[in-house]
Amino acid sequence: HTCMLAQSILVSGGDALAFERDFAWRLRWWFAGLPAGIGLATLRSILKLWLFVPQRFRGVHSAGNGPAMRSALLGVCFSDDEARMAELVRISTRLTHIDPKAECGAMAIALAARCSLRGESFERFHADLRRLTARHGEAAIELLGLAERVSESVHAGQTTSAFAMGIGCATGVTGYMYHSVPAVLHAWQSHPLDYAAAVKAIIRCGGDSDTTAAMVGAIV
Repeated sequence: HTCMLAQSILVSGGDALAFERDFAWRLRWWFAGLPAGIGLATLRSILKLWLFVPQRFRGVHSAGNGPAMRSALLGVCFSDDEARMAELVRISTRLTHIDPKAECGAMAIALAARCSLRGESFERFHADLRRLTARHGEAAIELLGLAERVSESVHAGQTTSAFAMGIGCATGVTGYMYHSVPAVLHAWQSHPLDYAAAVKAIIRCGGDSDTTAAMVGAIV
């Protein structure tokens, strides 16, 4: 997903309409290759793309973590153009997922990558997340609360595995956005400058570890 997103950024030059058109086609052709392990929401949304349904009916109402898996690069490439970053996160997300939680989670990963790139504090990340997700109401408030729990847990020296258990992931981190993203943020903040340790911490949590490790790895 990140590779496809990178290609669309290069082809479009960051133009929103060109980016949306190009990325939609890359999703279509990727799906045509019968990818293994595709999420149900992504599968259904790409079928809609192949059926060329009107734009307002695209995507499915899902809070799966697919959009977050691919959004870190947007925070890096457009770190100095926040408005463009936010617009492309929205486009990338809503091509497949239209639940506000999906967009909030994708924005969190993009901002985490930007924060990591700039060497900024988690407090700055939290403030930016609050500002850029405010229009999503309850969905944003819930994620901000989870981010606060991340900060408290890291400062208390809790492991990422223990934190994940505390948010309902005792049997592994699920593909639900508000399980994956907080666990990823915790692994990042526990090991902000240690790629191997951060990725190992999230893998030890189990569950949807290919996706969560991709997110943590991209951020760190």
